[in-house]
Amino acid sequence: MHFMTQALKEAYKAYKNNEVPVGAIIVKNGKIISRGFNQCISMSDPTAHAEIVALRKAAKKLKNYRLNDCYVYVTIEPCVMCAGALVNARVKKVIFGSFDKKAGACKSAFKIASNKKLNHKIEIVGSKEEYLSVECANILHNFFKERRKK
Repeated sequence: MHFMTQALKEAYKAYKNNEVPVGAIIVKNGKIISRGFNQCISMSDPTAHAEIVALRKAAKKLKNYRLNDCYVYVTIEPCVMCAGALVNARVKKVIFGSFDKKAGACKSAFKIASNKKLNHKIEIVGSKEEYLSVECANILHNFFKERRKK
């Protein structure tokens, strides 16, 4: 729960910046090595999703594009782009807070992270109470509810 709480803190940073509130952290050997939150709008970068931001920081810190034995905690199920990047980075495990039934690429709409045609498969754990599934879903729900009011 501690690590997902940290990912939620990242999501709140995105929320405060009027970005879609998604947060991610990367853990290796029980320690957080990087953090990220959505910054697509502020960076004018369609690839600046929380997971990608965190992956770039982790790779730089480890001086390696392979993130073997790393765990990624993210507040929502990764999209196709992020799932592909996580596979290419050789992440060991992804733990996500809430499902994305429309665009999730780990368990919902697609199953990229466990696709047998790819040379790396990621262990996926998603949307369980101990991973703050309600809180992760609510931050997104509230964000879009406020946006629709405007």
